[in-house]
Order: sequence, then C-alpha cells, then structure tokens
Amino acid sequence: MMTLLPMLLLMLAIGAFAGVVAGLLGVGGGIVLVPAFFYAFSALGYDSPQLMQICLATSLATIVVTSIRSVHSHNKKGAVDWAILRSWGPGIALGAIVGMIATTGLKSIVLTGIFGVLGLIVGLYLAFGREHWRLGDGMPGGVKRAVTSGTLGFLSVLMGIGGGSFGVPLMTLFNVPIHRAVATASGFGLVIAVPAVIGFLLTGTAPEGRPPFTVGQVNVVAFVIIISMTLLTTPLGVRLAHAMDPKPLKRAFAFFIMVAALNMLRKALF
Repeated sequence: MMTLLPMLLLMLAIGAFAGVVAGLLGVGGGIVLVPAFFYAFSALGYDSPQLMQICLATSLATIVVTSIRSVHSHNKKGAVDWAILRSWGPGIALGAIVGMIATTGLKSIVLTGIFGVLGLIVGLYLAFGREHWRLGDGMPGGVKRAVTSGTLGFLSVLMGIGGGSFGVPLMTLFNVPIHRAVATASGFGLVIAVPAVIGFLLTGTAPEGRPPFTVGQVNVVAFVIIISMTLLTTPLGVRLAHAMDPKPLKRAFAFFIMVAALNMLRKALF
C-alpha cells in the first residue's frame, strides 16, 4: 500500500484533469495522459528502460474505452461519417500495428523525443490553426488515402493518442464539417487503439524499474483509475464548455501542450 498510495493519488489527479479537458475542449485525453504518466512514474522512482512504451500503451488502453463511449454518443446524433470510417479504417489500423511494432524496437528516450516534436506540432495547430484552411473539397482516395491513413495510425501510436489530434485537423482541411470530423475521429481512435493495445498486452516488459501491476506494457492501476475519473469529470468539462468561451481556454491548453512537449524534448536531448 505504501508503494501504491502515491501512485493512486497521482493517477486520480491526472484522470480528473484529463476528463475535464476532454469535455471542455474536445481534445483526446492521450495528449495529456502520456506526459502526465511519464512525469508521474518518473517522480515515483520507476525508471524502466521501457517507461515511455508503458505510458503510450496505458494511454491507448484508456482510449479503447473512451472511444467506444464517444462513438456511441455521436452515432445516436447521426454525426459519425461511416463512409469515411469504413474506407479509412483499414489503413489506420495497419499503420497502428506498424507503429506498435516500431515502439518495441525504439529506446524510451527516442519515443520521448518523438512525442516532443509531434506534441509541439499539435500545440501549434491548436493555437494558430484556422477553420477556413483547406487542402481540398473532399477526403482523398486511392494511394493518397492509403498513405495518409497509414501515417495517421502510425504517428498516433507513437504518441499514444487517439484519432482526434491528427484526424480532426485532417478532415477539416478536406472540407468535412467540424462536428462530423470530431464524431468520426472518435471512431479513428478505436481503430487505432484496439490493435495497438492487443499488441502491447502481448509484448513483454523487463521487470526492472517498471510500475507495479503492469501487464505486457499496460499499467492496470493507471488504466482503471483514469477510466473511473474521466467518467466522473468529463461531464463537468462539457458543462463548463457551455458556460464559457472555449477559444481563450483552447489557446491556454495549446500553450500547456507546447510546454509539455518542449519539456519532453529537453529530457530526450539533455
């Protein structure tokens, strides 16, 4: 208990914050959870050589549950574009599998640096992206779709995130209305997370320095607590979103993401 108690308290705080942010800004929890897990486990003294893989895998495990809830909710409102999901799903899933395999062969410090670079890009887009930016009038097909969907799944697993951070900007850039893009991206999250998590559960982790109750590369304690807390706090974030202007909050969150990403880069480089 003395080992688990500090971990439990930290995970409760992380889960509460991630839930509020997800409800308030519609941003997937993975972009918050991965650096939060990394800092929490490091602060508690866990220095596994595969620590970053554990953070990515645990984040994706939570996304399986949250994506199911999100797709169900959006589908009841008729907002999910199933044509996009069906045509892009296979490529995204394949990219996610390749991403999972790639992470097992990379050092934790390399994954930390990758998260830092990609997190900085996501933060800059959140801060300075414009709704009127367009790359085309419809989602690409053929070879472009195959390459783009695979890349989306691959990069999402390398960051331990669902479909929102890359999928929503991608779809809006190709003229998909924002509400439909958000709803469909929740389906992307499920397609990304399920094959990746299965792979992470079947992949062994060296026992030295890993957090307790880690199965494969998924930490069960963190997973259960995060899911429990987000179920409680996401509705609070939704209520706050309707009570206040989300634009300045989104800028503030973008700044937070960029600071977290830069700190991850600092850890990787120095």
